Amino acid sequence: MSAQNTSVVDIHSHFFPPITQQEAAALDASAAPWLHIQDNEHGMIMTGDKPFRPVYSALWDSSRRIEEMDKSGVDIQLMCATPVMFGYRYAIEQALPWAARMNDYAVELCSHNPRRLKALAQVPLQDIDAACREASRAKSIGHVGVQIGNHLGDRDLDDEGLLSFLTHCAHEGIPILVHPWDMMGGDSRMKKWMLPWLVAMPAETQLGILSLIMSGAFERLPKSLKICFAHGGGSFAFLLGRVDNAWHQRDIVRENCPHPPSSYVNRFYVDSAVFDHRALSLLVDVMGEERVMLGSDYPYPLGEQQVGDLVRSSSLPDTSRQRLLGGNAKEFFQL
Repeated sequence: MSAQNTSVVDIHSHFFPPITQQEAAALDASAAPWLHIQDNEHGMIMTGDKPFRPVYSALWDSSRRIEEMDKSGVDIQLMCATPVMFGYRYAIEQALPWAARMNDYAVELCSHNPRRLKALAQVPLQDIDAACREASRAKSIGHVGVQIGNHLGDRDLDDEGLLSFLTHCAHEGIPILVHPWDMMGGDSRMKKWMLPWLVAMPAETQLGILSLIMSGAFERLPKSLKICFAHGGGSFAFLLGRVDNAWHQRDIVRENCPHPPSSYVNRFYVDSAVFDHRALSLLVDVMGEERVMLGSDYPYPLGEQQVGDLVRSSSLPDTSRQRLLGGNAKEFFQL
């Protein structure tokens, strides 16, 4: 373990298992994702016959992942699905066995070093009963939580079905990481410069948070719910003043939300993937040092390249840095 008083825990990293084209065809031969491994180092995520994203071996090779964790001083890393794996648009007859297979793959990858590698499950949110069953099954085989997308088509997190899933996880003691995906804007307005990731992804994350706050969902959800939003909560911290002002000035904003939006920051967590010391300082100031956890988005190019460096080099007090680097995560995920 690291020399610090607490372990360094990265709660937001991705994996992509060695899914064959034949396996993917059982879900959708024309568009389901699979991994074309070109050599020991390089690969390509494919969707059907189309290249989707170039990748490298840390995504599927646990030994390589451990080597890079050692270089970055990371003791424990939580792996979750690359969102293209979610499979939310498919019939449950195909989507449930797909999610279960991906979760079994995750456990296999973690078995290389189960003390240091942990997994967050994926679930078929298009069928809430099936999603609840798979979340509980995944917990029983070693997953420490679940990762879900921030919406399901036009259904945001305040949808009654999705609230039922969140409630199930609260009762079962299953922590949740919410990850933005299927970003707004589409190809017509965000067709280049990775604008979906730079503009829409933070907006999607803020939308997920505000859908729970403004709808009054947090008033109905169990206080025991453990829910964390990736990418520093997106735009939330920076725009919270705007949201509070709207709540005070417009009755249509506070119609379903009995308290100022800023009063709900104690109901959720965020990760630290904001890439800027000023942004991190604001995030900790808004959320509190006890509700921010180290998250890197490893091993993708838009993730933190030296995991934990932003927190380590911040001007936060030593006790705050230790909480962000691992103390909060160990409590949240009961590691």
